[in-house]
Amino acid sequence: MVTRFLLARLDAEERRLGVSLDYLRHILRASPAAFLKFAMLFPLSKHRRSLPPAAYHVARILAAQHEDCGTCLQVEINLAREAGVSREVVQAALHGSTASMSPEIEDVYYFVRDVLEGGSDERGFRMRVRERYGEEGLVELAIAIAIARMFPTTKRALGYATKCALVQIEL
Repeated sequence: MVTRFLLARLDAEERRLGVSLDYLRHILRASPAAFLKFAMLFPLSKHRRSLPPAAYHVARILAAQHEDCGTCLQVEINLAREAGVSREVVQAALHGSTASMSPEIEDVYYFVRDVLEGGSDERGFRMRVRERYGEEGLVELAIAIAIARMFPTTKRALGYATKCALVQIEL
C-alpha cells in the first residue's frame, strides 16, 4: 500500500520534472527503507531562504553539468525556469558566458566553478558571495552544490545516468 502510494508520487513528480525517475523506483523496489531515508533529503534539495532564485539555480545547474548527467541537468534547468530564472541566465550558465552575466551571478558562477574544480578560491569569490548574500547565503550555495551532485552520483552508481552529450537539453 505504501509502496503503491510512493510509486504514484514518483509518477507525479516525473511528470512535473519532465524526466524519468526510474532510479528512484529502483531504490524503492530494492530497499524501501533506503528509499525512505534517501527521500528525507528531498526537502534539503529545495532549501532556499536568502538566495535569489538565479544565484541558487545557477549553482545547481553548474553542479549537475559538472557531474555530466544529462537528465539531472535537464531537471535543474526545468526547476530554474519554473522558479522564474530567465532563459538568458540559464544559457549563460550552461555556456560559461560570463560577459552576459550580472556581477552577482558572475561571482556565483566563479565561486561554484572553484568549488567544483577543487580550487583554492585565490580570487576571493567566497568572500564576495559571503558579502553579497551573507553567511546563510553561503551555506545555501554549499548545500545547493552538494545536493545537486548527489542525484547524478546515485544515478551513475545504479546505472541510470546519461551523459550530457547524449541528451538534447531543452530550455
